[in-house]
Amino acid sequence: MNIIAFGGSPSKNSINKKLATYAASLFENAEVEVLDLNDFQMPLFSIDIEEEIGEHSLAQAFLDKIATADILVVSLAENNGNYSAAFKNVFDWCSRINGKVFQGKSMLLMATSPGARGGASVLEIAKNAFPRYGAEIKATFSLPSFNENFDIEKGKISNPELDNELKKQIQEF
Repeated sequence: MNIIAFGGSPSKNSINKKLATYAASLFENAEVEVLDLNDFQMPLFSIDIEEEIGEHSLAQAFLDKIATADILVVSLAENNGNYSAAFKNVFDWCSRINGKVFQGKSMLLMATSPGARGGASVLEIAKNAFPRYGAEIKATFSLPSFNENFDIEKGKISNPELDNELKKQIQEF
């Protein structure tokens, strides 16, 4: 089983990338590749730029990675209640090549933030939108108060109740 995981943030220390990496590691018998949005930096999408340069090769590269997956593990950063600009830009470029960006792949959709809501707003937006773009969302998970509930040194959720909740979601996957 091949898993593609990524955090929807360009931060070098992305807490969402850390959560996605941890969650992906919980799947048994899986080959995991963790993508970094910084490897897919493109100009801000606009029709004018698209007409000038055409389909961006990095958008196609991102879609090619998605195509190799059996499962997608995605943890979205929340910026002002919505997707990060970096994720939205990759998504916009990709959707111009393939409207079904997520290509019918099974997805564990997550979010985390330093706050008590754990990215609940962006998680709800994505849960409603992603199926229209080819995601088959099998489970969702929100990790509130990342700094209190995740051990960065160990790379795992430190709150036993939340850790068990995520593990249960993955078992039922």
